[in-house]
Order: sequence, then structure tokens, then C-alpha cells
Amino acid sequence: MNQQNKMAGRIDYGIVLTLMLLCIISLISIYSAQLTNEQYNANFVVKQGVWYVVSTFAIIVMMQLDYEKLTKWAYYFYGFGLLTLIFVLMFGREVKGAKSWIIIPFLGSIQPSEIVKVIMIIVLARVIMSHNKKHQIHTVKYDFLLLIKMALIMLPPMALIMLQPDLGTALVFIAIASGMILVSGITWKIIVPIFGSIFTVGAAAIWMVINHQSWLIKLGFKPYQFERITTWINPETDPQGGGYQVLRAMTAIGSGQISGNGAGYNAISIPENHNDFIFTVIGGDYGFIGASILLALYFLLIYQIIRVALDINVPFYSYICTGVVMMLMFHVLENVGMNIGLLPITGIPLPFVSYGGSALLGNMMALGLVLSIRFNYQKSMFTTRERKAE
Repeated sequence: MNQQNKMAGRIDYGIVLTLMLLCIISLISIYSAQLTNEQYNANFVVKQGVWYVVSTFAIIVMMQLDYEKLTKWAYYFYGFGLLTLIFVLMFGREVKGAKSWIIIPFLGSIQPSEIVKVIMIIVLARVIMSHNKKHQIHTVKYDFLLLIKMALIMLPPMALIMLQPDLGTALVFIAIASGMILVSGITWKIIVPIFGSIFTVGAAAIWMVINHQSWLIKLGFKPYQFERITTWINPETDPQGGGYQVLRAMTAIGSGQISGNGAGYNAISIPENHNDFIFTVIGGDYGFIGASILLALYFLLIYQIIRVALDINVPFYSYICTGVVMMLMFHVLENVGMNIGLLPITGIPLPFVSYGGSALLGNMMALGLVLSIRFNYQKSMFTTRERKAE
């Protein structure tokens, strides 16, 4: 009984409660999406519930990975992740022009890149920790060496993902690495020029797409590759083509106004509104209030993860928490941003809410990593006290 109480005390119930609330919102929203789209002949609510059960077991497995196992097995996880990405390119199933899926018996399709995101967080944390242990005094030379190590780790999986092709997932990898670079101790003398250069190149590319597409075509780019940028900047230029989805999404969200129209009322039919555009369902059904509550839950979850990092105060764990926070923040900001027309459409789902087993499994595994930090840290503390008592 005493042992059970100790184990129960090692669980972060704040994170668990927030996750349960997101689960409820997910199932209700997916059900509402089904009501407003007659072409859906599958019961996505049941499927999402099944994936939540499967992902809960994944969390339990992740919670068994303590500090020693994570640091020792990091590169084995990395090798496994690369093999799955190679496998999906060779034998994967193509969906909407992207060869990103493999078939798992009894579970259906799964997207390995979602799991590789979590593996990347573990490996980058391991690389940063090992480098900082070896080079405790930060210099420009050693910090630049760390960046090279991180780049070499990231390039193989990112290259394989871009071959699928899957730009959205590649951007998530960049977001994860960017956050971990900021907390790795690398000097601002390196960080500012690098991030400044990336921002400048990105802004210049968007400016050229808007004003000088002919220059880019001469460099080998195709006109259709500019569509996402042009429809993002001005979706009204192609309301029945590239701008259709975002215009419908903004109309659906706007129709909810302050308090929403009620579950299942949304009359605006939007393709994939159970998946990447689930935020339009929440905005239309529950209005500004419902959407704000959802965003507040995400900020609460991110705060709770940061709180774990601050409470434990172990560098390796802090790097992991940072990676998870950046992954979730990028997903939320990009998904909500593309739903309201502030960001281009990239096919990134809303964490824990959008329908999709692979994305849910990957996000739950990431949370499992965070839960394992407090769970195993408390365990090590109890073990130390018991030994002292003996």
C-alpha cells in the first residue's frame, strides 16, 4: 500500500487532467464534424477513442524510460527511426501525393515521421548534454562545433522526410532544434547571425514569390510551387482553388462569433474539418469563448511542462522539455494560424484534438517523456532516502 502511494505521488496529475480535457474536446469536436459532413461514412469518434487507448499504453511505456535508459538508448532509437523512414519510402502508402504512411495490422495506417519527432528530441538532448559535459566552458569554437553535431544528426531524417515529401514535418524538426539551441548555452554571437540570416532568407523568398516569380522560374522553380504563398497572402485571388480551404475556414470560425452556434450546427462544409481544420468546428460551434478555452488549455499544458523542467533542474531533462514545448507550440500556432489565414496551409494537425492516430501517438509519446521525468526523478529520490535509512 505504501509503495502504491509512492508511485501515485510520482504522477503529474496536472498534465494528466489537462490531457483528459483535450481528449473530451477532441471527441466532441470530431463528432460535430461528422454531423456537418455527410460524405463521412466512417465513425471517426470511435477510431479516435481507440487511438487514445493505444496512446495511453504508449505513455505508460515511455514512463518506464528513466535517465539512464534514455541516454543509453538514444542512438538506438535514432537508428530505428531512420530505418522506419527508409522503409516508408520503399514500401509506404501514398496519400495525397505524399508517401508517408505504412500499414500496421489491426491499427491501419501510421506515419513514422510523427514518432521520429519524439526520437529527435531525445537524441538532440543527448548530443547537447554530452557536448556540454565535455566542453564546460563555452567558446565560439565549441558552440559552433555543437551546431555542426546537431545539424549532422538532423540532416538524414529531414532529407528522408523531404523525399516523401512532407514539408510540414520538416518545419517541426526545425522548430524543435531552434528551441533546443536557445537553451543549450550557445553564445548569442552565433545564434543572432544564424537566426537573422534564416529570417532574412525567408522574407526575401516570400518577397520574390509575390513580386518576381519570373526570377525564381529561371532558377528552376515551378509556378505551382508558389501557390501556397500566393493564396496565403491573398486567398481571394483563387477562391475556388488554392484559396478555397482557408476562405471557408475563416467563414466558419467567424460564424461562431462570441458564444458559437452550438454543436453540430455549423453549416459551412469544409474538407478535412475533422482533421487539420478541426479548429473551424470549435470556432463555429463554440465561438470565441470555446476557442479561447482550448488555447488556454494549451498554454496551461505548456506551462506545466516548463514547470517540470524548472522543478527537476537537470540539463538533459530540461532539453527534453524544451523540445516537447517547441513541438507542441509550433503545432498549435501553425494549425490555428492557417485556420484563420495568418499562416500558410501546411497540413499540421492540432495536437490531441485533430483526428489522426499517428499524430496523437507521437504527441502522447512526447507527453509520456515529460511524465517519465517527474515519475523517475521522484523514484530516484525515494531510492536514495531508503538507502540512507538502512
